[in-house]
Amino acid sequence: MKKARSLSLAALIGGGLALLTVGVASAQTPDEIQASLDDLTAALDTMWLIVAATLVLFMQAGFALVEAGFVRSKNVTNILMKNVLDACFGAMVYFAVGFGLAYGAAEAATGFYGSGSFFMSGNTDYATFFFQFVFAATAATIVSGAMAERTKFSAYIVYTVFITGLIYPIVTHWIWDGNGFLTAFRDDPMNGVGVVDFAGSTVVHSVGGWAALVGAIMVGARKGRFVNGQVNAFPGHSLPLGVLGVFILWVGWYGFNAGSTLGMSGGLAEIAARVAVTTTLAAGAGGATAMLLSWIQHGKSDLSLTLNGILGGLVAITAGTATLEPWAAIVAGVVAGFIIVYGVALLDTLKIDDPVGAVPVHLLNGIWGTLAVGLLSSEALMDNAYGVTSTWGILLGGGTDLFVTQLVGIAATAVWVVLASGILFGIIKATIGLRVSEAEEDAGLDVYEHGMEAYPEFTGGRDPFATLSGTGR
Repeated sequence: MKKARSLSLAALIGGGLALLTVGVASAQTPDEIQASLDDLTAALDTMWLIVAATLVLFMQAGFALVEAGFVRSKNVTNILMKNVLDACFGAMVYFAVGFGLAYGAAEAATGFYGSGSFFMSGNTDYATFFFQFVFAATAATIVSGAMAERTKFSAYIVYTVFITGLIYPIVTHWIWDGNGFLTAFRDDPMNGVGVVDFAGSTVVHSVGGWAALVGAIMVGARKGRFVNGQVNAFPGHSLPLGVLGVFILWVGWYGFNAGSTLGMSGGLAEIAARVAVTTTLAAGAGGATAMLLSWIQHGKSDLSLTLNGILGGLVAITAGTATLEPWAAIVAGVVAGFIIVYGVALLDTLKIDDPVGAVPVHLLNGIWGTLAVGLLSSEALMDNAYGVTSTWGILLGGGTDLFVTQLVGIAATAVWVVLASGILFGIIKATIGLRVSEAEEDAGLDVYEHGMEAYPEFTGGRDPFATLSGTGR
């Protein structure tokens, strides 16, 4: 009976809305009706973009928790502060400079950088700005994890401003702006296709990953990490925080990937739904593969590698999430799991200290994800997502044009980011300094950089201000 009443009420409401629609329509001309429908479609597309951007912004919480969980307790406040300020400084710097370099006015733009819309001058596309800003903040936050536990806070502020305002926007312009020399959105794209990076395996993750690698090398390993040929593990202080952070990132990735349709009308809803599926499958395959490999190698399944395997799978599918079939997304995720496990081992062999695994997750899998587009993209989905019918995945018979173009995009990004971030970190190192002192590193950055601790009740009542003056215990 209750169900019947509910159905009757629904029918009544539906009938009323139908009558209202007919009444309104009868008072409008066909052109007015079409204009109203166009307004509604534009509003729904804008709302989709805002919701997706909000999900991506919430990923900052995920990064904060992952990085906090993977560092030692004495450095938790410091890493949280960095993640908070990535968003704070990032918003202002991207508004002032970054958005203009990435998407500056078309008439003033070149193939290498935008020129216009600084401080949003003459541009009222606020939804696009919001969506692009949260991607810029993501690129910047990748770096803080790789340089955690030994980098000066003042140095962090300088490099995050330049990454958000200069280094990241240039690559964004190259690949995502319609005027960029590598973009797939030109009338005459490179090799007839341009670089296909749907949501940012290269634009976001490799940019952050290259800068993270350069920063980790230049700041040096944490004290005691590599001693007399031995690799000493520094376990993170809270795997529960790491797990929660990874799941927040996984949820946010649907805004990252599916939101990159930039709307839901005109067939984009179908692409967004498919993107959600490929994103899910790659994440699952990456996590499962990393877990199994760690189990086979060590006789125990490693949670930290499993978590990074999930993130690696997400990064790996980000470029090809709209052009890879679901089965290919699983392949991308499986390879990502291998990259995580062996990428961590490679960094240890090279004595590069990356506390949270940012380089294997974002750089190595960003490269792999971009290459996977050239290897595994299907003919039908390249046409569906990009309108390209001349080339697709080389392993599926699509020729070499797409794969070669992806290689060019990877190489150009590497040269720019390594050169620019190397100069940036070099200047910081020669001026204000990049690394804290041994005493500061021993005591923890929370006390020396911020005068507070994340877990003061577990430090025996230590007074952080007394520690700063050299009298603390």
